Parts: sequence; structure tokens; C-alpha cells
Amino acid sequence: MLTLSDADFHRLYTYIKKNYGIDLGKKKQLIIGRLSNMLTARGYTSFTPYVDEIVSGKNSEMVTLMLNKLTTNYTYFMREEAHFKYLRETVLPNLAKTHARDHVLSIWSAGCSSGEEPYTISMYLNDYFGSQASAWDTRVLATDISQKILDTARNPSYQEESLSRIPASWKQKYFEKTNDGAYTVVPSIKRNVIFNTFNLMDPIRFKRPFDLIFCRNVMIYFDQPTKAALVQRFYQATVPGGYLFIGHSESLNKAECPYQYLMPAIYRRLR
Repeated sequence: MLTLSDADFHRLYTYIKKNYGIDLGKKKQLIIGRLSNMLTARGYTSFTPYVDEIVSGKNSEMVTLMLNKLTTNYTYFMREEAHFKYLRETVLPNLAKTHARDHVLSIWSAGCSSGEEPYTISMYLNDYFGSQASAWDTRVLATDISQKILDTARNPSYQEESLSRIPASWKQKYFEKTNDGAYTVVPSIKRNVIFNTFNLMDPIRFKRPFDLIFCRNVMIYFDQPTKAALVQRFYQATVPGGYLFIGHSESLNKAECPYQYLMPAIYRRLR
């Protein structure tokens, strides 16, 4: 296994935090463990030339691959199911009433990974609106920093265990079995999700403010100032009455948070 000097470690984690908000300042062993085999396979004999290339910013593919290695893209359908219960029973009735005239919902899955979250949201939307679904624009914006993971999400192939929480009727309605025994989502659900690359450290300048933002199990990689600044940007991008869902393993500083706390990991912009 390659060794990572303190100087190279400092250069690397400083670059990652400055550009992507991910705080790996106490994760030296994780970096060594997750990158060493890849570097050795590519002919590197030390971390120094690799770090040189990363911090130069000239090879975006190499940076994306590194971020994929260092962050965990583990997810599954209906993760943190209490969120979706609240979505169905409270959020969607409120939003349907608010948008009774224009029939347009604006929903963002920020840090969508391989697509399970935005596709789950789309299934709930389709199920809630039922026969009226075609009369509503409920397209979900799904973003991630990794182009590679988004390519996977656009043409998904999910294993049986990823669908373990899906009701049998939904599995039959919203999924198709592929030739290799895996599953993909049906075209109508695919079409309802718009995938784009986006760095959460960048200004949020989408066409419409959002009725609902999902950003779950993403801010675990951020330090408190980075997280607080991101929540402020989310707040400015949320319509009055809109919602923010974060992961159950995450928490927001109540003194700094502009949203009203509703229940664990669910917040609302009141005005």
C-alpha cells in the first residue's frame, strides 16, 4: 500500500474541501485505503504525482473518479421510509392544494447517487395523483457531482436487494426485469426524472424555486460552516411553504437554521 505524506494529505483534503465541500481532514487512512490499489494499478509509485494532477484541476475525470472512491454511494429504494409516509400524507396534499391552478410541482433530489431516491419520489407522485398524474408536471430534478453515477442512474440496473422495501404491486407496476435478472424502472418513471451534474458548493440558480428539496445523507461529509452555508442557499431556493428533507443521521444547528423544524430530518420554510 502506498504511503501518503502529511504534506500531500494536506494538499489533497484542502483541495477537496475548497472545491466540493467534503471534509476529509480526519480521514487520512480512508484516503489511503480507498485510493492505493487504484494508484498502484495505474503505475503510480507514490501519492505525490497523483496529488499534483488532482490539485491542478486539469483532469476532471480523474477528480470524479477520486470523489466516487472517497464518498459512499450506498442507497436503496424507499430509504428512510418515514420520509415517504410524510410525503404522501402531508406534503403532497399541501402542495396539490397550493398548485391547484398551475399543476406544477418543483422538486429537487440533491445528491441523488444512482437514482433510487428520485425514482422513489416519482413513484409516490404517480401513485398520489393517480389518473390525474398526466395533468401535472411533477418532473424531479436529480443532481449529483459525479457524471459517472448519473450515467448509471439514467440507465439503471438494480439488484433484487435494492428493491426489498418496494410493495409487490409497485414492483410489478414500476419495474421491468432485464435479461441479466436485474431490474430497471419503467419508461414513464424514467421520463419523470431530469438528471444533471451539480456541485452543491456552487450558487443555486435554477429556473424555479423548489417546493421540496431532498438532500439526504450528503451533508455528513461537510463541516458545520459548510453545512450551514448550504442550508442557507437551500432556504433561498425554497418557496415559502416549501420543505427540506435531510438524512436521519444528520442534524441542523437550530440557532443557525432558517427553516422551521417539523419532525426528525424534516424542515419547512414558513415565509
